[in-house]
Amino acid sequence: MNKSSLFILLLLASSAFAANAQRKLAFERNDNWLWVSNLDGTGARKIVSGVDPSISPDGMKLAFNTEGSGPGRRIAVADLATGNVTVFKDVPSDNCFGPVWSPDGAKLLFYILINHDWDIGLVNANGSNFRILKKAAPNNHSYFSACWMPDAHSLFCQDLENLYRIGLDGEVLKQWSLRTLFPKGDMNSSSRMDVSPDGSTLLVEIDADENPGREDWDGPPPEIWTMDLATDKTARATSIFWWEPCWLTANEFLCIGQGAREKQPSIYRVSIDGKTRKLLVKNAMNPSVSR
Repeated sequence: MNKSSLFILLLLASSAFAANAQRKLAFERNDNWLWVSNLDGTGARKIVSGVDPSISPDGMKLAFNTEGSGPGRRIAVADLATGNVTVFKDVPSDNCFGPVWSPDGAKLLFYILINHDWDIGLVNANGSNFRILKKAAPNNHSYFSACWMPDAHSLFCQDLENLYRIGLDGEVLKQWSLRTLFPKGDMNSSSRMDVSPDGSTLLVEIDADENPGREDWDGPPPEIWTMDLATDKTARATSIFWWEPCWLTANEFLCIGQGAREKQPSIYRVSIDGKTRKLLVKNAMNPSVSR
């Protein structure tokens, strides 16, 4: 290898390392405070009181919902440079949660309670131009687990019975039975999904239909599956007690895990084949990473 080729390789490696180092990680602790750190968990700083953190693709803003589980729960955005917080007061409901940034950072998806059902709302990043993207279907079929395709032209969601891919006009582009995709598990209203950067694979949090084997665990144990969006083939990516997945690279994702003797979950960096797991942040949950 000549000196010129070696220089180019070193430059590319240095650029990749710098880009990785600049990415930010947002997370929540059980005292309802939201934090932002470097991707490796270092440099963590407390940002604001709230839940459901979602960091913008550029790592400059943090969307979340204000505390509480009933009236008065609203979507808000914190500017990480100035500390200013904007609460979206013009959205026509006082019970909203779970914001998710669009890939270009221009819009936010979230869940909004209207007429006793959860619809999917869409709003600009500054709180303007709110609209209902997907209204709950009849018979209490609310929608949850929304996540964007990388091109921001469609998204995935589920209603506890079916998985949907929908367009920005709310029309269903494709539909799958959850029981068919995941015959030994199901999803709940808090289950999380995320699409890979290349749009090929869906990470899905599933409640496993098996005994958790832990006396202090209430309900079915969670695990993470993958779904190939070209073939609809699903595969188990983790064992039980791993959940809240979000993609990190084409071959890695973040999630939380909790050991048998641990009182709280922690955030891990996990390879898609499940062979490598690295602890990033102890006693933390709801990971969100910038691009």
